[in-house]
Amino acid sequence: MNQQKIAQVAQTLDDAARHAAEVDQFEAGHFNLEEAYVIQRASIARRIERGERMVGIKLGFTSRAKMIQMGVDSLIWGLLTDAMLEEEGAVVDLKRYIHARVEPEVCFITKKDINGPLTALEAVDYLEAVAPAMELIDSRYRNFKFTLEDVVADNCSSAGLVVGPWSRNFDALTNAGVRLQINGRNAQVGSTAAILGQPLRSIVQASRLLRGAEMTLPAGSLIMAGAATAAEALAPGVTVECHIGSGASSLGSVMFHTTA
Repeated sequence: MNQQKIAQVAQTLDDAARHAAEVDQFEAGHFNLEEAYVIQRASIARRIERGERMVGIKLGFTSRAKMIQMGVDSLIWGLLTDAMLEEEGAVVDLKRYIHARVEPEVCFITKKDINGPLTALEAVDYLEAVAPAMELIDSRYRNFKFTLEDVVADNCSSAGLVVGPWSRNFDALTNAGVRLQINGRNAQVGSTAAILGQPLRSIVQASRLLRGAEMTLPAGSLIMAGAATAAEALAPGVTVECHIGSGASSLGSVMFHTTA
């Protein structure tokens, strides 16, 4: 795929996200996975040119079940900008999204630059804190249907994130219960073990992906570790909460409301 075609696809997806207007899937074979990442970077570059600022990365397909479902054997990843940040406890305007869904996650913030592969023992040393979080996903494709290449080009469906209180309680991450609640009722229930068996492993995986892309993740960046449960569709006028762990080993909770 030449640069002109890459720019055209990137513009199509950027416009779809910017104006909350869905687009058709691209023809099968229109671009491969490597080209999809180039398109993703080009699409995000358009946002940066408009004044947005890079704040981190997000990981996808961090559960073995999701990998099998999509027929892949590795993670996918996307980029986060400051315009994607939604305020914790505030109202999320669903008019900004096409097919808004929410996933309970764990978010890390780094205290050192990550510019090379890390081991599991090194991972915590590169982290400042951890927080309960929720990712707003929103495929820009019509009817929320896409191929692996489509979703990667579309920044892995990442559209927004809500981050809760930060802590240094990394011990609370091991097999912690996760509850995603809508208006106080459980909508999804799972465990942090669904995130690569242990969410800290996402830091190791992120470091490898960054090295492969020849990118450095600066200190103070966010890493969204991946979903702990399936995504839940969002409706207007609801309160959404994510609780991770319980009692002394609780990581805390995070919440937002949607427009009525």
